[in-house]
Amino acid sequence: MSALRSLPLAFILTMLAAAQQTISFPTKDGGQVCGDLYGQGDRAVVLAHGGQFNKESWKEQAQVLATKGFRILAIDFRGFGCSTGPGQADFFTAPFPNDVLAAVTYLKAHGAKTVSVIGGSFGGAAAGDASIMGAPGEIDRIVFLGAAPNLSAEKLKSRALYILAREDRSGDGLRLPGIRAQYEKTPQPKELIILDGSAHAQFLFQTDQNDRVMREIERFLSTP
Repeated sequence: MSALRSLPLAFILTMLAAAQQTISFPTKDGGQVCGDLYGQGDRAVVLAHGGQFNKESWKEQAQVLATKGFRILAIDFRGFGCSTGPGQADFFTAPFPNDVLAAVTYLKAHGAKTVSVIGGSFGGAAAGDASIMGAPGEIDRIVFLGAAPNLSAEKLKSRALYILAREDRSGDGLRLPGIRAQYEKTPQPKELIILDGSAHAQFLFQTDQNDRVMREIERFLSTP
């Protein structure tokens, strides 16, 4: 990484983009998940998209994090892109946490010592539920972008960072009260960052909050 730091960022991003590899791997319930790999290293991060996005939507964030020494795996959930699996026809009941856990298993089988997850919207909920369903230490950290677990957050087994915009709304109203309630149940260590604006989850990267969100994510993933 010391050699990389001496190179212009634009050159590094171009180099990493060229090194991207598309893979697929099985889930424990007979599904098949497609993913894009970026970077190298034994600290890995799974990128779990929201309902209006796909694995390709993470390309810019994946490239930046790869320059910081992380190995990145952006996945398509079952029913998105080329990923398939039982239950994919019903978005509201599909076992999406299985796709997150399959990505974690893949990365650890290929040399990752720790695996964290960044999840936007329903991808964040799936990441949280995967932490709850998984073994202690299986998922090291989770960044929830405009999201919280569907299951009770008191059972989370991962360090957690919640990031959302104050005016982020769904059809049922503001998301902040429900996310804050789950945050209060979350075991320590945990953090909650509330930003100005109304952008939901990955849409934060399309606002003037992008730089701060990326700084907070890198800091959270890098803190011992």
